[in-house]
Amino acid sequence: MAQALVLGRKTSGSGVLPGFGLSIGFTLVYLSLIVLIPLGALALKAAGLGVDGLLKIALDARVLAALKISFGVAFAAALINAIFGVLVAWVLVRYDFPGRALVDAAVDLPFALPTAVAGIALAALYAGNGWVGALLEPYGIKVAYTPLGIMVALVFVGLPFVVRTVQPLMQELDREIEEASATLGASRLQTITRVLLPPLLPAVLTGFALAFARGVGEYGSVIFIAGNMPYVSEIAPLLIVIKLEEFDYRGATGIALIMLLVSFAMLLVINLIQAWSRKRYGHV
Repeated sequence: MAQALVLGRKTSGSGVLPGFGLSIGFTLVYLSLIVLIPLGALALKAAGLGVDGLLKIALDARVLAALKISFGVAFAAALINAIFGVLVAWVLVRYDFPGRALVDAAVDLPFALPTAVAGIALAALYAGNGWVGALLEPYGIKVAYTPLGIMVALVFVGLPFVVRTVQPLMQELDREIEEASATLGASRLQTITRVLLPPLLPAVLTGFALAFARGVGEYGSVIFIAGNMPYVSEIAPLLIVIKLEEFDYRGATGIALIMLLVSFAMLLVINLIQAWSRKRYGHV
């Protein structure tokens, strides 16, 4: 018995699986090569601009407009996906209907489809002479080559992140909880808002953060439907490419660093809210 307790103490710190040292070493080296070193090189390159140079780039009217489009539209698209992604996941989990497997597979289509192909398809579909654009044009709604078109593209590429994050957790929800809520006299709306949604909130926030991060950096599917008009529908990643084509490496580096800092700050806030929700509502 004493020997078992000693062995338990020795193994409890490192976990059940052996090889912790090798695993953590490989993890740190891999993350350093793929993430930390490139980001560090970007920060080091941008450090040559100085605070004044970085502020000059950040306060440029064209850069501010591009950053506003990139972050504002990405946030709005992620919010839309957070709402409708939960509805899509609910339908796939709770209802059995003909073609369900096909719909479930279609959710992953933005993952497999090249972004350029998606952008071309969306631009053709929502253009003034497209199938959907022609129906909206008489009402004065123009989608293609406007910020609204950017939002459509970002909703398209970001939806799977919310659905696939929420769907597994939703499958674990016990339907007896709904029955108990109804038995206690709760309405259907109260059951959804007070019983079902709170346990799903951490997963919804995770999907929102992933969709937002994907939307901020999205390029291929956006440039074909955005119109790329400065101050109107020009995204920050495109402006970085334009700076590089003009051999303005300092300007491109400055914009990239600004995007990195803003993205990090927003994701940090989202993660803090997510941690709070997990602490409050726990896991299913």
